[in-house]
Amino acid sequence: MKKQILWITQTAVMLALLVTLQVLTKGFGQLVTGSFVNAVLAVTVLVAGLSSGITVALISPVLAYLLGIAPQILTVPAIMVGNAVYVTALYLIAGKDSRNFVRQIAAWLVAAVAKFATLYAIVVWLICGVLAERLLSSGVMKPPMLQVLPATFSWPQLITALIGGAVALLIMPILRKALHK
Repeated sequence: MKKQILWITQTAVMLALLVTLQVLTKGFGQLVTGSFVNAVLAVTVLVAGLSSGITVALISPVLAYLLGIAPQILTVPAIMVGNAVYVTALYLIAGKDSRNFVRQIAAWLVAAVAKFATLYAIVVWLICGVLAERLLSSGVMKPPMLQVLPATFSWPQLITALIGGAVALLIMPILRKALHK
């Protein structure tokens, strides 16, 4: 029972922090907001574990869309998958309680590249490439989105994942000490 309460509490706090940061940084652009999102995702999975990390990773894009931050409903599932890949890679490589600096760096780099590659493949290649004509003709996507989405879901995703992961790795020793982990 205590573990369930802890899980619910940690997950809710991290989700609340993520939503708050999304709202507060919305006007600062993708690089700032995305970096904060990735930092919170990384801290969540490294502090609270994989199930909490995945939960926050899946819920946050839905909330971002509802808050007007995600550019189109069509991208929400892609962001969910990209976030889940990010937290899973961090967790699997860094380990739940890993304090090994080399493993943390490897996890950070692999997770950032994996998230970038996932989002690029789904949004740029699949949605804006393979499916573009169908989505345009059906009215699901408007022509301007074909220009916005590739720019949004290419290199900025790698940069924000790298920045967010770096911030998380920098604050993790402080958090572990404060949480006695």
